Amino acid sequence: MGCVTSKNADSKASRAARWRSTGIVGLRDSKLKTFPAEVLDMDRSIRTIDLTNNKIVEIPMDISKLVNLQKLILAHNLIDRLPINLAKLESLKVMAFDGNRVTTLPDELGQLVRLEQLSISGNSLESLPATIGSLRNLKLLNVSKNKLKSLPESIGSCFSLEELQADDNSIDELPESVCNLIHVKSFCLDNNNVKKIPTNLLKDCKALQNISLHGNPISMDQFQQMEGFQEFEARRKKKFDKQIDSNVMISSKGLDEGIDL
Repeated sequence: MGCVTSKNADSKASRAARWRSTGIVGLRDSKLKTFPAEVLDMDRSIRTIDLTNNKIVEIPMDISKLVNLQKLILAHNLIDRLPINLAKLESLKVMAFDGNRVTTLPDELGQLVRLEQLSISGNSLESLPATIGSLRNLKLLNVSKNKLKSLPESIGSCFSLEELQADDNSIDELPESVCNLIHVKSFCLDNNNVKKIPTNLLKDCKALQNISLHGNPISMDQFQQMEGFQEFEARRKKKFDKQIDSNVMISSKGLDEGIDL
């Protein structure tokens, strides 16, 4: 019995040493029910945590000790809320909580000013905090498969945003402020209730290449009559032609043609 205990201790010590040396904690599919406490004692050593596909119920408040953490991936767990102490992780660039049970995001989320990717699809969000507009470095926002009825006006202040994924919600229109997103390349809003989009969207969003609105009560005629449609079409076609020229692999859905109504 003593040998087993010794081996377990050696294994834990070896694992901890590896985490410290690499800065990466990878415990996918490990049947964890709680956030590993030993990770919290590593303070400045940890840069990446991936605990995907476990049964973790909550994130400890002490996670704020991991001041150099850049990637926090907790997809497919049983988490229903995010602690406000996440806001103290000032180095965080990537957060993924897809496939959990989160119902609200804390206002303190806006303090994560270095965040570049936020993915929280497949949860139960009914709204996004207005403070999301403080995420000026955010490039990807994925809020698909939630219960959103709208997007906050402040989203127009996410000036670095390149891709918005909000499929499978109950959104009925885009806020006028999305016209400020001059770097956005893709809006994915399939299976919502979108009846109209801001009049100046195609004119002002000069990097836009793709709008996907399949499964919404909106017609192609509305797009064709919008100012900037011809320029948008030129960008869309250029992207499509480039995919063909590059011999891009065609998936079961085919090539992304840039607009889907």
